Amino acid sequence: MFSREIIIDRESKLTCCDLDPHIMETASSPHRVHQCSKCPGDTEYYCVSCPCDLCPQCKEKHVKDLQTIDHDVVSHHDNYIPTQEICVRHPSHVYITYCEPCQVPACDHCRKDIKHTQIDVETAYKTKRQQHRETIHTIRSEALFYRPVLLTDIKADVKTCHTEFFLLQSEMLTKAQTLRDLIDYVLYDLLNNVLGYFDFKHRCKNQKIEMIRYIARLRRYEHRYVQPAFTFSALQFLSTIKTALPQMYVTVHTSQLSMTESLNKKDVMESLSAIQITERGNRRVGNQRLLKLTSGAELHQSLTLTDVDRCYHISRVTSDRVWVCDENKLMLIDTTGVPDLPRVEDSWSGLYGGIHTVNSESELIYIRRNYNISKLSKDMKTNTTFIERTDYTWEPQCVYWSPSTGDLLVGMCMSNYDTETGKVTRYNQSGQLTQTIQNNNTKRGLYSSPIYITENNNGDVVVSNIGPGAVVVTERGGRHRFSYTGHPSGSGLDPCGICTDALSHILVCDDETKTVHMLNKDGQFLSHLLTESQEMSEPQSLSYDVNTHRLWVGSLNKVCVYRYITRQDALTKTIQPGELKHKQAAFFKRLQGKTVENLPRLLIIPTCPMGYP
Repeated sequence: MFSREIIIDRESKLTCCDLDPHIMETASSPHRVHQCSKCPGDTEYYCVSCPCDLCPQCKEKHVKDLQTIDHDVVSHHDNYIPTQEICVRHPSHVYITYCEPCQVPACDHCRKDIKHTQIDVETAYKTKRQQHRETIHTIRSEALFYRPVLLTDIKADVKTCHTEFFLLQSEMLTKAQTLRDLIDYVLYDLLNNVLGYFDFKHRCKNQKIEMIRYIARLRRYEHRYVQPAFTFSALQFLSTIKTALPQMYVTVHTSQLSMTESLNKKDVMESLSAIQITERGNRRVGNQRLLKLTSGAELHQSLTLTDVDRCYHISRVTSDRVWVCDENKLMLIDTTGVPDLPRVEDSWSGLYGGIHTVNSESELIYIRRNYNISKLSKDMKTNTTFIERTDYTWEPQCVYWSPSTGDLLVGMCMSNYDTETGKVTRYNQSGQLTQTIQNNNTKRGLYSSPIYITENNNGDVVVSNIGPGAVVVTERGGRHRFSYTGHPSGSGLDPCGICTDALSHILVCDDETKTVHMLNKDGQFLSHLLTESQEMSEPQSLSYDVNTHRLWVGSLNKVCVYRYITRQDALTKTIQPGELKHKQAAFFKRLQGKTVENLPRLLIIPTCPMGYP
């Protein structure tokens, strides 16, 4: 460990925020100051997991490195929490307690006015810090890693938007002129119709007058024809009838007050429909830009299970706790050595597939002896039946909880094992059946006996199907995509444990060759990620940790943890001291006036120009 000697002068203004109290025993004697375990820099942080001292730059690398991403890194100042702070309401007093209901510190005078439960300030600080430890860890290891990538995308988008908006502006001006011309035409057509209406009305009135006059003439003509006998004169009639009665032809006047149909439905709609607005969600960074494969799998940790015959399945709870099962037992194990963890006594004995899974609430979902599917609460105190078996012709063989949808995927086979018929069912978060996948596009059965099941990042349902020996992959909607039968194709496969990783690779244990195959999302063989080795003789089960990007592999009585994915080199560069202080100042300036409860929101909205949340 690096070290150096310094002299603390009596008039020095160093405080407990600059140096630890245990090195400030005298005012002018030499003291040894801890330096970074990785470089000659000054120590400001301490890794409890390693353990080692870290400077700010090495701390940044330490919390972002996937090998140490789950380590507990704390500030040296956490050991010396200042408790003598002046009360804002009563400047002559200092805070001595913390009011839990109000969530504010209190001095002696404040305590007289507040009748709530109060606790020690240091205790309150440690409790709050523990409650938000996961959020702080996410900020350190994830948000500060991918936010600069988002910032780069935003800068590129600004340039792209400027160019594209210029083109769109020109196009929109053209569209506007077209619409203006159409509107002018409509107004012209409307005015013509209005003027035509007045002309039509005038013509109708004239025709009405003519018709009245004509009727009068008809009456006079008829009167002469039927004049009374005492005035009748044949000669007069003959002279009058010489003049033929003029015929009047009535013209029907019509007027259509409507716009042209093509103008309404075609021209206008085509103009408007060409302008489209696409709603976008939150900005995301693809894992392909953040992560990459290493040259080979590296053993990170190995655990020997004293009470397990063969580790048939693994379900991860946290980065250091997993559920494992053999043919008769289902138990929780802890990599840090915590003893006497709980077991599940009513899981199905005799099943050797993926009979359990864990949801986002850290609840265990597993298949019971009676083939019901139960849910065990995080505190292990409440056990409820999630899906009750009602169709006794089918038996559940494996389960998988989908992080993307919250659905539960269940692989089933018929109770009559001679038929070798299987299916996959999907249940929503209420336990209601929403989908059944059983046949391919030609109505032939996809599965004989699905014993392990998982889901890929693109929504594909991935199943280890024993019998014919294949990995069967279907789309989210149930359409068959492909079946993998070994490498080379058709060479044979005895699939068991299966999972997918952050890069959408499909990993499957082959019990025939004692290896772990890595496929891409389209079923193309990439490599044998793991082969039979001294620490792992026969890979049987797999579980991928999306937080640390480590692969858990169960074999006989061992569980091994491997690293084969790392972060992109360009994204893990060391931040220079000046740049780091500038970013920290900007970040903490944003935190002023905000409560700790607001921190999760800061992880979502990419507003800080320095890449911080």
